[in-house]
Amino acid sequence: MSQPSLIVALVGNPNTGKSTLFNALSGLRQHVGNYPGVTVEMKKGHFYLGEQRVDLIDLPGTYSLSARSPDEMVAVDLLLGRRREEPRPHVILSIVDASNLDRHLYLTTQLMELGEPVVLAVNMVDVAEAQGVQVDCAALARETGLTVVPIRANRGVGLDRLQAALVQAAKTGTRPVPVPLPAAFEAESQALERELSGELPPFLAHRLILDVGGTIEQWVVDKHGPVVKQHIEAARVRLAEAGHPIPAAEARARYGWIREIVGKCVTRPSERPKTWTDRIDHVLTHRVWGTLFFLAVMFLVFQSIFVAAEPLMGLIEEGTSWLADQFQAQIPEGPLQSLICDGVIAGVGGVLVFLPQIMILFAFIAVLEGCGYMARAAYLMDRLMSRCGLSGKSFIPLLSSVACAIPGVMATRVIENRRDRFATIVVAPLMSCSARLPVYLLLIGAFLTEGFAWWVPGLTLFGMYMIGFTLAPLVALLLKRTLLRGETPLFVMELPAYRLPSLRVILRRMVSAGWAFVYRAGTLILAATVLIWACLYFPTTSPDGTPYPERIAATADEAEQHSLQAEWKAHSLFGQLGHSLEPAFRPLGWDWKIGMATLASFPAREVIVGTLGIIYAQGEVDAGDADQRKQLGATLRADIARDPARGPYRVPVALSVMVFFALCCQCAATLAVIRRETRSWAWPAFTFTYMTTMAYVGAFLVYQLGRVLVDALGA
Repeated sequence: MSQPSLIVALVGNPNTGKSTLFNALSGLRQHVGNYPGVTVEMKKGHFYLGEQRVDLIDLPGTYSLSARSPDEMVAVDLLLGRRREEPRPHVILSIVDASNLDRHLYLTTQLMELGEPVVLAVNMVDVAEAQGVQVDCAALARETGLTVVPIRANRGVGLDRLQAALVQAAKTGTRPVPVPLPAAFEAESQALERELSGELPPFLAHRLILDVGGTIEQWVVDKHGPVVKQHIEAARVRLAEAGHPIPAAEARARYGWIREIVGKCVTRPSERPKTWTDRIDHVLTHRVWGTLFFLAVMFLVFQSIFVAAEPLMGLIEEGTSWLADQFQAQIPEGPLQSLICDGVIAGVGGVLVFLPQIMILFAFIAVLEGCGYMARAAYLMDRLMSRCGLSGKSFIPLLSSVACAIPGVMATRVIENRRDRFATIVVAPLMSCSARLPVYLLLIGAFLTEGFAWWVPGLTLFGMYMIGFTLAPLVALLLKRTLLRGETPLFVMELPAYRLPSLRVILRRMVSAGWAFVYRAGTLILAATVLIWACLYFPTTSPDGTPYPERIAATADEAEQHSLQAEWKAHSLFGQLGHSLEPAFRPLGWDWKIGMATLASFPAREVIVGTLGIIYAQGEVDAGDADQRKQLGATLRADIARDPARGPYRVPVALSVMVFFALCCQCAATLAVIRRETRSWAWPAFTFTYMTTMAYVGAFLVYQLGRVLVDALGA
C-alpha cells in the first residue's frame, strides 16, 4: 500500500536561489500549474525519499504575504488551503539568503503564522562566508524553533538532509511559535474575527488590518459592505493612538525580533570587507560604463539570436523541405498532398524554425540570471523605462522582440508585477522582428533604390525599426494610465553576489522553454496555417468548371503554370475576400492583390512575399533570396506603374505597405503565445485590434500625405 504524497510549498524572496532549489529537488519531474480566474502560474514537481513521494509547489518570489492583487492572493490562499483545486501544504519550505538574513527572515516570520510546519533552508552559505559572515544554523534553529538546513542549491550541497528534514517535519507536525505582535493589535484582530463570524482565519484577520487597501480588505468590503470598512479604519485609528500605527507596527515587531535572533546566530566582521562583487559592481552599475557594458551584452545577445540561430534555422527549413518532398513522392497530387505538404508540414516547420532563437534566448537569460547580472541590467534600465510606466525588467523582452516577438513575450516571465508584465507583452509585437525584414527589403529594393541617393534605403530601413522603438513606450505609457492603471509598484530588487551559473540549470531552462514553445504555440499555429491553406486552395474549379489542378498539370509551360496558379488564388476564398475588401484597401493605395497577400500573411508576416510571387506569376518566391526578391520587386513596380490612379504614387504605396507591416500584428504564433502567457483570449484580441487599427491609420496617413507631397513636388 503506497503512502499518501506529502505536499511542500516552496516560498522565498526573489534572488534567493528558489528556482534553482526547485529544479535541483524535482529535476525533470515538473510541470506548470495554472489557476482558474487568474494569470499566475506556479511550477509543480516531485521527488521521492525512499517510498515517500513529496510534491513540490514553487510559489512566485515575493518579499511578503501582503497581497495587492488577485494573482498575489493565490499564493496566500494556497498556503492556507483555501484553493479548492489544491490541498493545503503539509510543510512550508522557506528559503533565505545566508548573507541577507536580516531582510529575508521577514517573510519567514509571516510564514510562521500560517499554522503549518516550516523548514528553513539557508542558501548560499559559501557566498556569506566569502563576505566574512558566519551563520550558526544550530543556534538559529534553537532561537526560531524551526528546522534549519544550510544548503548550496546550485551545487546540490545539503539537499539530502533537506529532503529528510521536510519528510520529518510533516510527520511530527510541529507548528512554529509566531512572532508576537502588540497585544492591542491582537485584540483588534480578534474583534474583527468575531464580527465576521470566524469567516477569516487569524492570519487573514491580521492582514485585514495591516494591508491598507489590500486584496483582503477589498474582498471583505465588497462582501459585507462599507460598515466593515468603517470598523477596520476605526481599529487602525485606535492602534495609532495606542502607539502602534499601521502598517509600521508590523515592521517594528518583526524586525525587532529578527535583530535579536540574528544578533545571537550571525557573526560578522567589524568592517564589511570589500569583495570582488563590489569591485565589479563599481563598474557595471556605473551610469556610463555600466550602460556601455550593458549595450555590449545586449548586442551579443541580439547577434546570437539573430545570427547564431541562422544555421540551425536553415537545417530545420531543409528538414521541412526534405520531409515535404518525401510525402509529395508518395502521395498523389490532390487535396491530401497539398494539405499535408503545404498545410501540416509547412505549418509545423513554420513554428519549429523559431526553436533555435527560443533556446538561445533562454540560454542567455539563464546565464545572466544565474551569474547575477540580470538584476544589474534591470537596475540600469529602470530609470529610462520608468518614464513610460514600465520597469527595468521590461527592456530585455522588448529588445529580444527585435529578433522575434515570441521569445520576447516568453521572456516577460522575469517580470513579477502583473501590470508591468501585461503591458510589456502587449507592446512587444510593435518591435520590428526579423520576419518583417523580407517585406522591408522587397519594397525598399523595388521602389527606393533606383533614382534615389545611396543613403535613402538604409535610412528608410532604420525608420521602419524606429517606428516600433518610438511607439512601444508611448503605448505602454497609455496602457499603464488606462487599462492597466493602478499603483505603480516601487522597483525593488536586490543585487545578488556574482556566481558561476549551473550548466545543468541552463540546459534544463533551454529544454523546458523549447518544449513549452513547441507544445503551446505549435498546436494553434498548425490549426491557423491549415485554415489559411484551405482558404487559398478552395474552390479548386475555374469559372468554366474545369479543375485548376488538371489545367496546371495539362500544360508544360512554366509561365502558363504560374499564370494559372495566380488565377486559382484570385478565385480562391482568399481571393474573393480580397476583391470584396478592395474598397477598404484603396485609401491605403492598395489593390486587391496587395490586400490579398496581406490577409494571407496573417500566420506569418513574410508569407506576403511568397503570396505576391504567386499572384504576380513569379512562382514561389523565397523571402531570403535577394535575386528572387529583386525580380518580384520589378514586376510589382511595373504593375503599380500601369495603374492610372496609383502609378504616380509608387513610393507612397510602398511606404504604406511597410508602415502597415511595421505596426500590424500579422503573426498567429505571437498571438497564440500571448494567449498562453496571459491565460486569456482577451489580451491577444486586444493586441491584434489595437495594432491593426494603428497600422491602418498609419498606412492611410503615409499614403495620403505621400500623394500630397508628390503632387506638390510635381507642381
